[in-house]
Amino acid sequence: MSNVIDLLEKMGQDPQMRDASSNDVAQALDSAQIDPRVREAILAKDQRLLEALLGSSNVFCGLLPGKQDEEEEDDGEEMPSREDSEISLRGPLRVVASAG
Repeated sequence: MSNVIDLLEKMGQDPQMRDASSNDVAQALDSAQIDPRVREAILAKDQRLLEALLGSSNVFCGLLPGKQDEEEEDDGEEMPSREDSEISLRGPLRVVASAG
């Protein structure tokens, strides 16, 4: 599996490989001796099949600002005003993660 990941990483980093024709990609897959089922999933751009074959899935992680405790707001310091479009990182953060 690591040779598949290495090849996909190389393809993502190399602009010529990213924009390569299907024939060039097929040739690179053959040179790297990629399993035929994985090869077909890559050529078909079938992400779900590729994930299933590699035993992988997408992972999402995000950080969201949490509510500040009342004690923190009343510590004598003025809280800087912020506009709705600004996110303050002074308060606690909530972590949201999903694998699927």
